[in-house]
Amino acid sequence: MVSVFDAVGLLVLLGINTALAAVLTRVFRTRLNTRWGGALYTVLITPVVLLIVTIFIGQALGPNLGDTSTVFGLTVLVPMTVGIAFDYFWMPAPDEVEVPETL
Repeated sequence: MVSVFDAVGLLVLLGINTALAAVLTRVFRTRLNTRWGGALYTVLITPVVLLIVTIFIGQALGPNLGDTSTVFGLTVLVPMTVGIAFDYFWMPAPDEVEVPETL
């Protein structure tokens, strides 16, 4: 039986990972000047960051999901997919955003 604390901890972990995936995708898209650079960095670096966050936060908040593939799929792949989709489909393109020249 899953406790309320485990369910809330899993939702918090999923929210943090989704937000982190969206932010990393946006940073890679705005900072890299090549066409494939942002996508390549997003696919290669974001899962590693999400896995590290899952290991640290999952120790304190996350429930026991059992299998390694379930943990990776639920806490890394799903938030990464939602975060990337959020950045590409709902946020304006980096070229459309006006950024000041100096601070």
